[in-house]
Amino acid sequence: MELFHRILQTAIAGGASDVHVKVGAPVVFRINRQLVAIEAPTPTLEWMDRVVSSITPKHLKRRLEEEREIDFSYYVPSVGRFRTNLFQQRGQFCLSMRYVKTQVPSFEQLGLLPILKSIAQTTRGIVLVAGSTGCGKSTTLAAMLEYINANFKKHIITLEDPIEYVFEDNQSVIEQREIGLDSLSFEAGLKHILRQDPDVIMIGEMRDAISFSAAMSAADTGHLVLSTLHSTNASQSVTRILDFFKADEREQVRRQLSGTLQSVICQRMVNTVNGGVTPALEIMVNTLTVKKLIEENRLDKLQGAIETGVEDGMQNFNQALLQLVKDRKVSEKEALAKASNPQALMMNFQGIFLDEGRRILGG
Repeated sequence: MELFHRILQTAIAGGASDVHVKVGAPVVFRINRQLVAIEAPTPTLEWMDRVVSSITPKHLKRRLEEEREIDFSYYVPSVGRFRTNLFQQRGQFCLSMRYVKTQVPSFEQLGLLPILKSIAQTTRGIVLVAGSTGCGKSTTLAAMLEYINANFKKHIITLEDPIEYVFEDNQSVIEQREIGLDSLSFEAGLKHILRQDPDVIMIGEMRDAISFSAAMSAADTGHLVLSTLHSTNASQSVTRILDFFKADEREQVRRQLSGTLQSVICQRMVNTVNGGVTPALEIMVNTLTVKKLIEENRLDKLQGAIETGVEDGMQNFNQALLQLVKDRKVSEKEALAKASNPQALMMNFQGIFLDEGRRILGG
């Protein structure tokens, strides 16, 4: 285990975000989004088996035997914490480990917009941070939780699989519950969470109808619920939520959602001109217009409401990217590569703006 811990320590010292280990191949770090093979002994089958046996939590050993892949959090004293996925390829174990920074980055460090602070101050409703895998959803969610923790006296309970960022009580009191270790399942944890007197509930990821039904129930009774969701943009998040439910349930869920949804923050990571990354944020706030569109099942009009809702703090991806280019943080080429509508963004660069949002809403 000494070599394994040395590898992890080297990863942190080298600024790596991820560590990949498999039998018969070089150990690979991801540094500045690039994969880099490091100089280290090539993992053997025997060595990997010893590592797997040592780091796998006792409560997950049976699941590993049955399912051949598990997620857990691995902590090495004086080194750090890693979000770990243990899986198999060609019948042999592999490790994919992401370093979890102990200090939650601030809004300013992450390049997040001030409106996210206003959203975090909401006393009730559902706030979703959406986007694709690896776009920084968990980090943005952690920054919002830490902002609440640092500024408000709240009781915060999290349900995570696994725990990613570790919080210390500040103004708030925080309990972090890991699925499999502190609760048998999301379903079991959500069943009892309202009996634990929370003000704020953080669910690591919206996965199914059970988790979202629990979120809506909590929001209905005056709680703030924060979670993440896999979706490509803010407006499509509503459709993604409805897809969790059976066809005959969706109308009722949609009407309930129109009253409980607070906002959706969807993000894409964009390369900056100085070699770093920054999030481009699409933001949908549940204004009276958005609420009415969801109630009336006119979900195709939500994108227009976002585009025209700047005064309410909303923006679409093109608007976010245009501002990043104006601020000289991102190149035009990179912005066009990440844009939802590259043709429209190119016109924006040339000073041409079509009032597409109002046309969509008017239709």
